[in-house]
Amino acid sequence: MKSVQTYLKITAFAFLGVMLFTSLGTAQDRGNKKARTSPNASVSQTIGTTQVSITYGRPSVNEREVFGGLEAYGEVWRTGANESTAITFSDDVMIEGKKVEAGTYSLYTIPRKDTWTIILNSKLSWGTQYDKSKDVLRVKVPSKEASHMEQFLISFHNVTNSSAECVLHWKNTKVPFTIEV
Repeated sequence: MKSVQTYLKITAFAFLGVMLFTSLGTAQDRGNKKARTSPNASVSQTIGTTQVSITYGRPSVNEREVFGGLEAYGEVWRTGANESTAITFSDDVMIEGKKVEAGTYSLYTIPRKDTWTIILNSKLSWGTQYDKSKDVLRVKVPSKEASHMEQFLISFHNVTNSSAECVLHWKNTKVPFTIEV
């Protein structure tokens, strides 16, 4: 009986070790013990049985012109601050009707006045070390005027068992895109 208990304990610890190693291997290192000007944030949402998680930096407006100024129209933006924004899907999903396989991607965008391009890229990197050849998805979505949001925010709205709207919100701009499972 004791050998069975020992075996179960060893198996449990081995399983936990594998899970921890897998999590650390796929997650981005989001800093050290010093506070950042643009603090890290994460948001997760279960859609049906699919887990969607996003980790990003939250820059502030600080009385700056953001889109068309700090973040130029027509240029690739890391969609946050510091490291590229990471989005993880536990299962295959559809974004704006296009299939995306389960996995972790960088979320980049190209802001324009009325429409934005949402980009999923297979390379996780610091800042804007963007590599277009690693794009997995590009879709265009309309942007909307919104109430003022001082710190960049990513949230989920209109969640059902089969879809959710992921919303990027900063200053007076909201950019929603649909994720379906």
